[in-house]
Amino acid sequence: MKTRTALGGFLLVLTLAWACDAFVLQAAPAGAWPWVLQRQALYLTGVWSIALMALIMLLALRPAWLERPLGGMDRVYRLHKWAGILAVVTGAAHWLIKLAGGPLKTLLGTDGRPARDLTLALFEGSRGIAKDLGEWSIYALLLMLALTLWRRFPYHAWRLAHRVMPALFLVLAFHAVALAPAGYWTGITGLLLAPLLATGIWSAGVALAGRIGHGRRSHGRITALERKRDGVLEVECRLDADWCGHQAGQFAFVRFDRREGAHPYTIASAPRRDGVIRFEIKALGDYTSRLPDALRVGQPVEVEGPYGCFQLDVGDAAPQVWVAGGIGVTPFLAWLDALVADPARAPSAQLHYCVRDAAADPFAAALRERCATLPSIRLSIHDAARGQRPAAAQVELDPAAGQAAQVWFCGPAGLARSLRAGLRRLGRADVRWHQEAFQMR
Repeated sequence: MKTRTALGGFLLVLTLAWACDAFVLQAAPAGAWPWVLQRQALYLTGVWSIALMALIMLLALRPAWLERPLGGMDRVYRLHKWAGILAVVTGAAHWLIKLAGGPLKTLLGTDGRPARDLTLALFEGSRGIAKDLGEWSIYALLLMLALTLWRRFPYHAWRLAHRVMPALFLVLAFHAVALAPAGYWTGITGLLLAPLLATGIWSAGVALAGRIGHGRRSHGRITALERKRDGVLEVECRLDADWCGHQAGQFAFVRFDRREGAHPYTIASAPRRDGVIRFEIKALGDYTSRLPDALRVGQPVEVEGPYGCFQLDVGDAAPQVWVAGGIGVTPFLAWLDALVADPARAPSAQLHYCVRDAAADPFAAALRERCATLPSIRLSIHDAARGQRPAAAQVELDPAAGQAAQVWFCGPAGLARSLRAGLRRLGRADVRWHQEAFQMR
């Protein structure tokens, strides 16, 4: 909801600024209405597209100050994704509207066609190259969008291709500045676009210099490795004194290999004073499948973070339900570790753990052990191998509690949709649902 609201508000402000400049503060556009409509639609889609691209450049820097307003870095990435999709769609619309000038000329001739708007004098001689660069960039953006939506395309190859985006933005920023009407820069649209473009250009420079998250990076070494069942690798690291510490349930971007880059993993351990943190990494792709053979004790590691707002709420008296699916159990492991160290803080909660095969699961025993020392945490393990699948009716929510229950979910998106639909059917729309949107493309 916050993602849609943020994007909708962003586009609404841009649209109002454009409308004010085009129809209120300046003389009404002259010419035949089909030509005027084509010209103004061209400008509006151009404003939308370049502004959205500037936004995604900023979001790519992982700005920690946006976590609280948006609900966590996972939501920042979701906003980045949808802003990127809309930027490409509006950019493609901008290009198609420009091409529509040909059919309009064939049908109507040039009578009533508005005169070309003046652009900034500095770029008057660059119109041709600016147009060509804009067209080529749209082709590249459409290809990138197709690769992003094509889930079978390898993630590591997609990440490499994605690294050209800052350079593409700089090309499109030049296109926008060179071709935008000069009057825009003294109007409301310019007051919005100028700082947006400046922010986008600066963000693109930071990204191209490889300094995303630079101020939140810590270094350390791998201190222990353990291969567990079901393709899980436990990695324990000791970080240097520059590690700022984390809250149970947060995640970090971890770089084991500079050529590969950083990948996000939930920190599966409670905060410790000695800088030791633990990750539980499941083999879900080519890269994570290679890690057990690639990592060595003593190997250096770089950790950026922490990020995320999936943090235990012990101050809320409302009933709590925790639902974990597969490797989504990791934030709850960190929660339980923190509560075992301080049992007095443990809330009354029901933990549902959904697994394919409980007998072979690497975490079931650890969950039972921790919950045995925390009487207020009730554990239910749902074993798919035995036909057990959690249903909304099994999520025990006390309707007389006086407060809307909280459900904390981390796991497969399909399971989340099923549970939420079930809760709505049961008339429990008042449930406060917290979920990690852990999807980076």
